[in-house]
Amino acid sequence: MTVYVDDMAAPYGRMIMCHMLADTREELFAMADRIGVARKWYQGFEKASCPHFDIAKSKRALAIKAGARVVGRTELGMIIGCIKCAALEAKRAGLPHGWEACPA
Repeated sequence: MTVYVDDMAAPYGRMIMCHMLADTREELFAMADRIGVARKWYQGFEKASCPHFDIAKSKRALAIKAGARVVGRTELGMIIGCIKCAALEAKRAGLPHGWEACPA
């Protein structure tokens, strides 16, 4: 499973948040389910420039323990570029891009 968490530390209420993303939607949702992040918090292309979850630092620790890779800002930017490029290529070819709306 290729799931990534960044080292961002953005305050949100009493929590400190970071991003969790993956190479595929299936991998992202599998990790979210595994660490207890509700799918309603998914931010797909309709809400964000790249599909991801914002997760609390406690969930980040669980994701890392479950195999997520920690990435810095530069690597995160490259991963986001790859995800967006693949989705655009699929769209241009008339194929599903794999990041359609979240299943319930």
